[in-house]
Amino acid sequence: MAFLDLERGLSPHTREGYQRDLDQCAAHAARQGAADWRAVSGAQAGAWIRSLSGRGFAATSLARKLTALRVFARFLVRENLRKDDFTALLSGPRLPRSLPGSLSPAEVGRLLAAPSGGTPAALRDRAMLEVFYASGLRVSELAGLTLQQIDLDQGFLRVFGKGSKERVVPVGGKARDALLAYLASGRPHFVKPRTGSQLFLSNRGAGLSRVMLWMLVKKYAKIAGISKPVKPHLLRHSFATHLLSGGADLRAIQEMLGHASIATTQIYTAVEPGRLLAHHSKFHPRNRSSR
Repeated sequence: MAFLDLERGLSPHTREGYQRDLDQCAAHAARQGAADWRAVSGAQAGAWIRSLSGRGFAATSLARKLTALRVFARFLVRENLRKDDFTALLSGPRLPRSLPGSLSPAEVGRLLAAPSGGTPAALRDRAMLEVFYASGLRVSELAGLTLQQIDLDQGFLRVFGKGSKERVVPVGGKARDALLAYLASGRPHFVKPRTGSQLFLSNRGAGLSRVMLWMLVKKYAKIAGISKPVKPHLLRHSFATHLLSGGADLRAIQEMLGHASIATTQIYTAVEPGRLLAHHSKFHPRNRSSR
């Protein structure tokens, strides 16, 4: 997996997933008589994908596994370990285009107010939620934040997203205030002798994991009386949806979210049809009433 690490710049989580996928495919191909990757055929790889589909794997999981195979097949060709790309004729599953869920501004307000009091944990959790919503981070990016990545004087974060690509994201006034309070009176309480530079710390002095962050989000969603399911990316989707409904430029939202393609960001235009209607009503010449 050194290729994925050094040249593709994938996250450890993604690399581990690719490794599991490749191990599973290799085991399946070995049962079909393939001695090693140089002998794996497209038919064997396709049979593996179909077997997973028959076992009820989701289309998104199948697509990821096929991506792992394609990346690895191209690597084998590039390194002259194979002459052909055995995945060239494989087709992936049709993925449903689902719209991201989001919270209403009122629900976000209740969620951000849920960590009450001035205890170190409340200061930490309030700052975490404020940053999560104010900057539109992925949960892995939030978990990985360090002290070196925040510049509260200028009001921004330096974030390392997918492929270790760096981007600058604004923090906003309320998130900045929450972070200052946490850094002054919250974080010092969690610091232990071996604590590193992670921003959000657990009681053991280590950085909060992605799982713990989402447990906290779910906890406060329940306290805030939010009935809709709290899933990963919920605050990130809310961030983008609310910016778009407020009139923000789609390209600016793309930069803040760290999307490589504007097509990924454009899904939010389907979430906010009211904004499109308002623009049509305001700017289309046939919507202007005659006087």
